[in-house]
Amino acid sequence: MTGKFYLISACLLGHKVRYDSRDCLVKELVDYLLPEQYVTICPEVSGGLPIPRPAAEIQSGDGRDVLLYQAHVIDINGTDVSDAFIKGAYAALDLAQRFQATHAILKANSPSCSSKLIYDGSFTGNKIQGNGVTAALLKQHDIKVMTEDEFLQMIL
Repeated sequence: MTGKFYLISACLLGHKVRYDSRDCLVKELVDYLLPEQYVTICPEVSGGLPIPRPAAEIQSGDGRDVLLYQAHVIDINGTDVSDAFIKGAYAALDLAQRFQATHAILKANSPSCSSKLIYDGSFTGNKIQGNGVTAALLKQHDIKVMTEDEFLQMIL
């Protein structure tokens, strides 16, 4: 792990910050990494969204498109929450840069954090290839982004 410093989604470390007030604890992360090897953030909370909050999905694109204002993050009630997602992405980037993070371990399938698949915006459970807003921004700044499953495959 020499030379690597991680930005990690707070929910993966057991913080109850998800939209449904739950966490997605990945015990192996806590067991494998030392606290001085990472910083943690929930971009959605850092962007000003409450816990709990309505589920949200990106419509008509992915995180890169949201950053370019060519797509929107809409919650299940029809509210555009794109600005909060963008604000949270920049908060995550700022934190990563301050701590010189080289890698990010971010929650799969999240409209903020996913680096592989995101929900398609229909709230029907269908997934499409794409990055969440935070993942897209971090990748643009040469931070290696991976899901929790990719990290586990790397260490096991």
